[in-house]
Amino acid sequence: MRRRGSPLELSARTQLLMATTSGLFILTAWMMEKYSDSPYYVLFYLLAFIVGGYAKAIEGIQESIKDRQLNVELLMMFAAIGSAAIGYWGEGAVLILIFAYSGALEMYTLQKSDKEIKALISLQPEEAWLLLEDKERRVEASSLEPGNRIKVKPGERVPADGIIVKGNSFINESALTGEPLAREVHKSSEVLAGTLNQSGLLEISVTKHMKDSVFQRMIDLVNNAQNDAPPVQRKIEEFETKYVLFVLLAAALTFLVPSSIGIWSYSESLYRACVLLVVASPCALVASTMPALLASLSNAAKHGILFKSGVFLEKLSQVNVIAFDKTGTLTKGQPSVKHAEFLHSSWKKEELASIIYEIEKNSIHPLAKAINEHLKVTPEKTPIELVGFEDVPGKGVKATIQSIIWKIGSREWADITEKQEFELLKKIDDSAKDTGHTVVYVTADDQLAAYFLLGDTIREEAVNAIKDLQTKQILTIMLTGDSKRGAEMIGRIAKVDEIAYSCMPEDKVNTVKKWREKDAVVAMIGDGVNDAPALAIADVGVAMGMGSDAAIETADVVLVKNDLSKLLYGMNLSERLSKVIKQNIIFSISVILLLLCANYLQFLTLPFGVIGHEGSTILVILNGLRLLK
Repeated sequence: MRRRGSPLELSARTQLLMATTSGLFILTAWMMEKYSDSPYYVLFYLLAFIVGGYAKAIEGIQESIKDRQLNVELLMMFAAIGSAAIGYWGEGAVLILIFAYSGALEMYTLQKSDKEIKALISLQPEEAWLLLEDKERRVEASSLEPGNRIKVKPGERVPADGIIVKGNSFINESALTGEPLAREVHKSSEVLAGTLNQSGLLEISVTKHMKDSVFQRMIDLVNNAQNDAPPVQRKIEEFETKYVLFVLLAAALTFLVPSSIGIWSYSESLYRACVLLVVASPCALVASTMPALLASLSNAAKHGILFKSGVFLEKLSQVNVIAFDKTGTLTKGQPSVKHAEFLHSSWKKEELASIIYEIEKNSIHPLAKAINEHLKVTPEKTPIELVGFEDVPGKGVKATIQSIIWKIGSREWADITEKQEFELLKKIDDSAKDTGHTVVYVTADDQLAAYFLLGDTIREEAVNAIKDLQTKQILTIMLTGDSKRGAEMIGRIAKVDEIAYSCMPEDKVNTVKKWREKDAVVAMIGDGVNDAPALAIADVGVAMGMGSDAAIETADVVLVKNDLSKLLYGMNLSERLSKVIKQNIIFSISVILLLLCANYLQFLTLPFGVIGHEGSTILVILNGLRLLK
């Protein structure tokens, strides 16, 4: 089985041409041997050996020198040379021929996988229209900086991740997500590099360098995953070296023992040893995993699911507990203020709003942005001076203004009791709370100054995804820093099995640890900085592609769009991969055992041994390629 990055990299087409040429030499030699007395037929068999076996022989020699160990390629070369040595030139040449065709098929598998990457790379625009004081200039897309304004015309691809500042259009994101339907975009909509602007003229404010874009991450992640073999493949490769030595020893004993004690003649013993070298070679076993894995990774990438390693694609099917972050994962992560109250008697509403706005504009939390969007305060002529601003993940923010300590955040952070919260929320219409809510409190020197009721919208696909996960007997847990009331509201709509509220980052970590200690295989799904520690410690960390850089860098799997239905697709693909690998391993071992028995019972001839062995290898590879669809 060809390893990625092996020293010899002939294309599948070249290997196929060499194999076909070898086949023509074999046909010519066979006709000369059968219909003429010319001894030169051996020359054509020799040419068939050289042309057909060149790629595999060079690969086997280079890999053996590099790794300092024998491999399957050398084993097959020994078998072919042994066949020729005892006069079975045709059988040895056919062995080389079928081995060459299986090598071409293996390379096709690798190149099919690489083709997906090249197709992605080709979608990344190399140039962009940069706007400078109402002038536009053509520049390299790689030179764009966050804050640059660019123009994207109808029919062009977006060159960088950004936010639309002017224009309306429809964006085709099929290259990233696999979804064929275009998405309508307008001012303030986020657009991603590599997507196609189908209709309107857009002006976009760049938010990320090209190297940090979601599109570039897709390319990097798929490349890395394809080069990282899962545990089952690593075990097979470790087994391969010892097994090759065992086969060589068995072949030597097969030649020496029966002939020495008179069971078989020397020529029969040598013949059976050569057949043994062919049928016992673990080519099909070695090819059981990687073609299937590469096909699965390509399939997943086309559907917007990126695995940092094949290890996690294999492991995803074993997950039996999934922990979800709430905001941005189960919900859309775009909260808005449903209700606001300003209570402090020492400040007018406008003054309080200005102070809150000035503090919150320093936070990147979605709730802070929603509050400021609601306040829409005009900046003061005399800026408000903040002293000692502090942002505590999972709690809130704290700042000092004119010697007064202001806190904005959760009930616990603001030292509000459950009873106080109940009395405050009792006055609010239920219509403001019908989709779940979060309460953000503002205190000045521990005195309640204001509070905001914010609502978020649960993702429709999240509800369906959780329902489907539960049918697979997977336990679902929601972990959130939100209050009990808001968490229970969303949890009830999503119908998760368990809810943990008021969670700090360490609480999320402890929850994941608790289930892992119970021998559960745990996946954590999140999108924020505060989810990163839990993503790191989970068996499989899954980040939402539109989430924070910290979450994406830490996670093992990335859903390019924040679509939890893709998680189900990935799990089903993982289950199919596990089934195919098991089928391949059982089938390849069964064929080896059957052929070995037939050889020692003297039922098996070398040509049929070649067909049985190499045919099983080709069938195993073709079975793996089914995962492309």
